Amino acid sequence: MSKTVEIMDQQAMHRAITRLTYEIIEKNKGIENIVLIGIKTRGIFLAQRFANRLQQIEGIEVPVGDVDITLYRDDVHKSSSLEIQPSYNGHSIPFSIDGKTVVLVDDVLFTGRTVRSAMDAIMDVGRPAQIQLAVLVDRGHRELPIRADYVGKNIPTAQSESVHVHLLEYDKLEQDEVLIDKTQ
Repeated sequence: MSKTVEIMDQQAMHRAITRLTYEIIEKNKGIENIVLIGIKTRGIFLAQRFANRLQQIEGIEVPVGDVDITLYRDDVHKSSSLEIQPSYNGHSIPFSIDGKTVVLVDDVLFTGRTVRSAMDAIMDVGRPAQIQLAVLVDRGHRELPIRADYVGKNIPTAQSESVHVHLLEYDKLEQDEVLIDKTQ
């Protein structure tokens, strides 16, 4: 039996995004060399929210792109069924990332495999000076040595639990929220 628990409501998410925005500014001593790249799907909307907050705070428009990691996943080749074909939507990075600080944005950090795939995709586009990682939720259980530079909330979870981020822009619900399905 599972029970769904709200971990973050809309106000908590807004505060976390604002706090992370200030952390990005502080760590990078400004935002002049920053670009944001969201991992499809919800990372794109979060990256846009960061860009909007950065614009409000610093008065500078930060470029925002997105990356689809489908073909970079390490489990795509393991599919034994020909019926399961990955859907690749490409990336949209309409600016140079060479020499820039790329802030990679995702909703939930779990095993680290999605982030590794996203870094591979980014390196195929250009050579950034560095890549930083911003996530709304870090739930632990890493399989790869990947750590987020900016974390909205650490949520210790069991392996069997699921974390769900709902965003107004994508999920078309009444409010933003982060839920966890707890097994009992």
